[in-house]
This record gives sequence, structure tokens and C-alpha cells, in this order.
Amino acid sequence: MSLNIVHLVGRAGSDPQVRYFESGSVLCEFNIAVNRRSRDDQPDWFSLKIWGKTAEIAANYVRKGGLVGIEGALIIETWQDRATGASRSKPVINVDRLDLLGSKRDNAESGGYQDYGSSGEF
Repeated sequence: MSLNIVHLVGRAGSDPQVRYFESGSVLCEFNIAVNRRSRDDQPDWFSLKIWGKTAEIAANYVRKGGLVGIEGALIIETWQDRATGASRSKPVINVDRLDLLGSKRDNAESGGYQDYGSSGEF
């Protein structure tokens, strides 16, 4: 049996970057910072990729500093560095589910969504 499921709750490090493709696909990308148990530790940063309708929701409602919960799968992206020709890679979370978290007041202050249910789940 194989299992690749990632659950994270963190704050958006920037406003989402959105790309629309001629095929009609939508891609939304942003990073989230996830705190560790100890407040003395630096947060862990994760790159997210979100496709389709969920990407549109993220583009419209996620703002820098907004609290989000995600469920997805870990993938390792690989590419050749154009300058050096060296192989490069980075971990990315391919998001299947996005939950907009936090209070309505928090989201209004950060310019995010307002008045979308208690969890903001879509």
C-alpha cells in the first residue's frame, strides 16, 4: 500500500500568483509558512500548486498573512539549471483541498474574503 497525503495549516507568505492557460486550465501558486511547536524555531516554508476551480478560489480569497489549511500530495519537481546545466529539484505540495481559516475580522484586515462560513471551506 502506498500513501502520499500532506495536511498543513499555515499563513500565506505572499498573495497568490495566478496563470490562465489557453486550454482553460488555471494554476495558482504561493508559499505558506507553518510554525513549529516551539515558538523559538523558525517556520517551515512550503510551495503550493493549486489547479482548477480551487485555484480560482485561492486567487480570489487568499491574501498574504491569511490562514489556510491544505490537503494534497508531495511531489518533487526537477529541472535543468539554464545557466549551469546542473540538475535542480524542489518539493512542492500539489493541493487537492483548500480551507480558508481564521476569523472574519482577521480576513477583513488582511483584505481577504469576508462572510464565507465558519471554516471558509469550498
